[in-house]
Amino acid sequence: MANGHTTALERLLRPLSKTFTLELARALVGIQADAETQDRYDQLAAKRTEGQLTPDEQTELESIVRANTLLGVLKAEAHAFLAQAKSS
Repeated sequence: MANGHTTALERLLRPLSKTFTLELARALVGIQADAETQDRYDQLAAKRTEGQLTPDEQTELESIVRANTLLGVLKAEAHAFLAQAKSS
């Protein structure tokens, strides 16, 4: 969305945003990774940079990235919902 191109994930999740409430949108905007998850991501990313990831760690890192991408799309939709609600 930031680059002006809509991804398949964004198109798939957009109908969900039509069911947002103010409370849900605000909650989504406020979600952040817990410290343990962020620390693990940082460790895995550093190991990847060094070329030291095992196949299991690569899978784990990809899982974290996919979850973050999904959350990012939901948060963007929530921001848009809140902006529209504010202007209404």
